[in-house]
Amino acid sequence: MTKWTAKHEAPEPLEGNVVATITGGTIVWFVLFLAQLPFYGWFHDHGHLWWLWTCLAGGGLGLLGIWYVRAREAAIRHGSRNGDARTADAQNG
Repeated sequence: MTKWTAKHEAPEPLEGNVVATITGGTIVWFVLFLAQLPFYGWFHDHGHLWWLWTCLAGGGLGLLGIWYVRAREAAIRHGSRNGDARTADAQNG
């Protein structure tokens, strides 16, 4: 089992503009859904209707993702503000 043990540390996670990334992906899912909607009959006739619903589900889950990452970003900002206040109190007190 030691053969599969990592030999180096894991890299730090990338912290970019997560809200913009999730929003962009959500928009893409909804655009794909709307682009396929006129072909509903063809998808239905050929048994590919799940493509349409997959795009709608991706857009719906993307909305949930936007809510989640916005709440996460707010919690991080709130935590860093509280952490700065605690550090200032410890230095002054």
